[in-house]
Amino acid sequence: MLTAFTRAFRTPDLRKKLLFTLGIIALFRLGSVLPTPGVHVQNLAACFDQARQGQTGNIYGMVQLFSGGALLKLSVFALGIMPYITASIILQLLVVVIPRLEALKKEGQAGQTKITQYTRYLTIGLAVLQSTAFIALARTGQLFPNCQQNVLLDPDDIFGIVTMVIIMTAGTSVIMWLGELITDRGVGNGMSILIFTQVVAVFPSELANIFQANKFTFVVVMVVGIFMIAAVVFVEQAQRRIPVQYAKRMVGRRMYGGTSTYIPLKVNQAGIIPVIFASSLLYLPQLLTSLFQTSDNTVITWIAQHLATGDTPIYMGTFFLLIIFFTYFYVGITFNPPEVADNMKKYGGFIPGIRPGRPTAEYLSFVLNRLTAPGALYLGLISMVPIVALAVSGASQNFPFGGTSILIMVGVGLDTVKQIESQLQQRNYEGFLR
Repeated sequence: MLTAFTRAFRTPDLRKKLLFTLGIIALFRLGSVLPTPGVHVQNLAACFDQARQGQTGNIYGMVQLFSGGALLKLSVFALGIMPYITASIILQLLVVVIPRLEALKKEGQAGQTKITQYTRYLTIGLAVLQSTAFIALARTGQLFPNCQQNVLLDPDDIFGIVTMVIIMTAGTSVIMWLGELITDRGVGNGMSILIFTQVVAVFPSELANIFQANKFTFVVVMVVGIFMIAAVVFVEQAQRRIPVQYAKRMVGRRMYGGTSTYIPLKVNQAGIIPVIFASSLLYLPQLLTSLFQTSDNTVITWIAQHLATGDTPIYMGTFFLLIIFFTYFYVGITFNPPEVADNMKKYGGFIPGIRPGRPTAEYLSFVLNRLTAPGALYLGLISMVPIVALAVSGASQNFPFGGTSILIMVGVGLDTVKQIESQLQQRNYEGFLR
């Protein structure tokens, strides 16, 4: 990895792209610490310090993760990339349900541009809703339940509150623009790099807190974290390559086909999406308990005892089962074996030993199901290790090497390095020169 970055900085055009990307990241982090007008900075800092130890265990944990710690600071970029992630997931699910969106997806680049535009519109709508909700919680004091100080300068100023909503929504729009700038003029996928930046941004402070609290716990955290990173790198690189051959065919006076290739099926074909789905769904019980804190309802009491915190066996088991379910669900809607088999048949491709058409689709489904099983178990275990092992070691919910964090770090890091190496090969190909 270091060799790839060193060679990239020696290449003038790649060096410009890397410096441009680093400049956008610096601007992005500046917006993450810049307070929104109307926020009482001193009171907010005091309340934030009180809530810091338990922030990953409440309903804002996932958004706080994807905002790089900016959410509870009510900064300009407080919402982070979470509205865009949510909008992208919703559009991917709607593509399967709505025929019009499915037709757009099949139109190629033009259709994908339309879907991207719809994603932007939905992102803005979600940003308006989320910013309004969080500012309303801050206004009523529910954003920091254990802090009695006002985090807004004037909670009764409606114009000021509307201004804060507009600024936070505009901040989400700027984040989308910065991500597209990195994709067009920088290195790697812009949105992924911004997510990576936000996740990594909380590591130094969390590690420092653990080190100050207990040095032995710090050593345990580092050892477990390194082990998890190595395991994730190994599994993320693992794939099953299904060989595909294309028969020779004459088109006019030219001969086409006769080549061999393969279909790469990753062990973790679903990526991080199942973990996000499961985490988001398990925030609903926490939301119910926060809304009905004074209720004596037996169901609400049971939910508060068993599903509102992450250290109960019922919560852990539910989380694990939801990850496995959503892994199969997401792989099922993103990889369509009959469609892949039809495309192969259309262009004269076949899997050696398997007849084209329906037998090929059944074979792909069989292989995909066998790969999804270890992939789902892998996602579940990676997500459960921090909850189980580190609760025992005393790091509790402040463990920075969470399953979601590790998957984002490793996935984005590997993808970025691969893109840099591919661009280096295009500019300095050495294959036949050695």
